[in-house]
This record gives sequence, C-alpha cells and structure tokens, in this order.
Amino acid sequence: MAEDEKAFESKDGENSGNGGSGNRENSSPQNSIEDMASVKTKNPRGNIYCMTIVGQIEGHNFLPPGTKTTKYEHMMPKLIEVEEAADIDGILILLNTVGGDVEAGLAIAEMIASLKKPTASLVLGGGHSIGVPLAVSADRSFIVPSATMTVHPIRMSGTVIGVRQMFDYFSKVQERVISFVVNHSNATYENFEALMMETQKIANDIGTILFGEETVKSGIIDTVGGVSDALEYLYSRIEAQKGEKSL
Repeated sequence: MAEDEKAFESKDGENSGNGGSGNRENSSPQNSIEDMASVKTKNPRGNIYCMTIVGQIEGHNFLPPGTKTTKYEHMMPKLIEVEEAADIDGILILLNTVGGDVEAGLAIAEMIASLKKPTASLVLGGGHSIGVPLAVSADRSFIVPSATMTVHPIRMSGTVIGVRQMFDYFSKVQERVISFVVNHSNATYENFEALMMETQKIANDIGTILFGEETVKSGIIDTVGGVSDALEYLYSRIEAQKGEKSL
C-alpha cells in the first residue's frame, strides 16, 4: 500500500535507531548487494547469498534522517540479480524489522516467494507487522528463541475520510496481508485473524506479541532455530537439487 497506509507497523518503529542503509541513495546501481550489509558464502556444498531486512520498510516516501531502513527499490532488483546469478545456489534472509510500508513489504515478500532458488528466512530480534509476511515468504522460516513478532491490524497515519469506502478499502488491504501469511505458513485464517484482533495482549494497541516458540505453535513460523539450522536447510535443498539434475 502507499506510504500513508504503512499502518501495519509496530509502534516501536517510530523510535528506531541510526544505521542500516546509510547512504545507499548515493550507491551506484552497479554496486553489488554487499552495499546492503549482505554477503555470499563460498562452500563446497553450495554458495548462499545472505540478505538483510532491518529497521523500517521504506516505501514511496523517504523516512526521516537517522531512521534505519530497508528500501524496497533496492531489494527488488537485487532479488532478481541473485535469482539469475549462476554462482548463487540459495538465499538466506535475516530479518530484524519493526515493519513499515505495507505495499512495499508485500512487494518484497511476493518476490521472495516467487524465487526458484531455495530460500530460508531467520527472524532475529523481531519480525513485526509487515515483517510477518516477509518472514513466511521463504521456503522455510526460522526464528531464534528470544525473537518476537507482532501481529496487529492495518493502521493509517494521516487523513482518514470517514466514509464506508475507506473502511472497505482497509478491509481489502488487511485481507491481502492475512491471505499471504496463511498461504505461505501453517497458520489458519481464523487463528491469524484472532491474533490480529486480540484486545487483551498489548497495553496500547490491538494485536498480539509472540515470542520464538509461540510463533511456531501458532503456525506462523516453521521452526525455532539459528543461523546454522537455516544454513543446513539450504545446503540440504541445494544438494537435493544438484542430485536431481545429475540423474
């Protein structure tokens, strides 16, 4: 959704610290993904590209200076670059995000979900708001025990027109988010919607905060694990694909 609809975003994101993308606005389009604090492993079992999604997901408008952001206009061409690179066999996505622009976040999530190369996501710290669809967009999702994820309704900052059409539009956008999560995880529609609309779990908001193991029990995340677990999953997938090609 547009920037004024970046309401599906953790309130904690309003006070994010410095760092992250830095001066990526000045980076040359030819620069490799290392500009985004990502690396490519070199392993006999396969080469894995590690990508980071941190801070707030920035959409069509610039966020204030000093805010750590992940820019969707950087992520999307990089995902294509990685998908087409002959020397990359799998992709690991590290997430520590407070959420952000819904339309931009869904665009990145849809691209990740459409990749043919094996993908794994790992939630570190937090995967809040639109970070939930991003986490489940990979082939397999992991979360460390101490990480948290916040599920809550679509919100909007700015002018709201008090007409039914506005409410209907918000309902449709929220439906997009729920449907994506349900279609790419083991969560049921009813359970995820109930977590989103919970009124007793968060003091100043509607929704639910889930910790590592709770996200797995809810069906949102596949398994609790760390970097080595996510890498092992990718290596096993890569080896399986190489075995199929050699037959």
